[in-house]
Amino acid sequence: MDLRKNIGQLFLIGFKGDQIQAGDTIVADIREHNLGGVILFDRLLAEGAFSNNIRTTEQLRQLTSDLQNHAAIPLFIAVDQEGGRVARLKPEHGFPATRSAAALGEEADGRQTASDAATIAQTLHEVGINLNLAPVVDLASNPDNPVIAGLGRSFSSDPAQVAMHAAAFIRAHRNQHVLTSLKHFPGHGNSQNDSHLGFTDISDTWDDSELAPYQILMDQKLADTIMIGHLFHHNLDPQLPATLSPAIISDLLRKRLGYDGVVISDDLQMQAITDHYSMEEAVCKALAAGIDLLIIGNNLHHDPHILPRLTTAVMSAVDQGLISREHLDQSCARIGRLKQNLQHKPLSP
Repeated sequence: MDLRKNIGQLFLIGFKGDQIQAGDTIVADIREHNLGGVILFDRLLAEGAFSNNIRTTEQLRQLTSDLQNHAAIPLFIAVDQEGGRVARLKPEHGFPATRSAAALGEEADGRQTASDAATIAQTLHEVGINLNLAPVVDLASNPDNPVIAGLGRSFSSDPAQVAMHAAAFIRAHRNQHVLTSLKHFPGHGNSQNDSHLGFTDISDTWDDSELAPYQILMDQKLADTIMIGHLFHHNLDPQLPATLSPAIISDLLRKRLGYDGVVISDDLQMQAITDHYSMEEAVCKALAAGIDLLIIGNNLHHDPHILPRLTTAVMSAVDQGLISREHLDQSCARIGRLKQNLQHKPLSP
């Protein structure tokens, strides 16, 4: 596969609308630029719209089918369906109600988590969604954290409990052939602010115990993908946030913890990134740091023509030696292996 086609596989892009037509830019992204996947939202925040990709069960099933029909390589079709406050498929659209991780974490044995996750996973599978950007494995260490504990997104402050509930969540998804993503590495639970809104420094609050759920789940071979948060820790990297940091992705996650699966960025259009970097610079730094799959949500800011522009930027960075062609090939190979699971067989429990 040529370089431009390989680069397309490294992106997960959001788009506008609850149906697609042959002339839409997202269709061109898939057919002409070999887009790796899409991310779906129930709202379009950039326009203050209260509807976007998700309207009804039948509509969503048709949308995902139409998207896949344009793809030479099966798409990742992703959504944030954690349960509770973070759920794109909502009861008002005809989907089952979901409970938060915090509520499920009150159960000691994880059976309720497994049951709720089975409902989520079946719902996603039935409408053609194959990647759930969940579970959160951040620790509820800081009850005042506005974006994790404050929203009920963490199972517990105990790493072992978090890992146990996350394992139940993941296994339920694997039973329905839906991939999952552990987030937000290296740990968002002790932060004091929200990376959607700007720079998030965890240097003085982060603890090594926040790595424990990742290690436990990796050891159990339950880490389909890992999402990197836009988190800054000066002792881990004195200059760059985790999403752009070789020290955190290549050294800490890959070498120290031994992870060789797909590494996903959090949405690169969040203010923690856009306040400091152009989108072209952020994408190239993220790939050079070791990210395999880049999320461009097109929800906080909407640019339907963003993929060709970013593809050109990455090709230029490769030509200049800023990004290794070998790294891009390795990323494509990891993504390809993961997609083979979706094509040919159930994911192993």
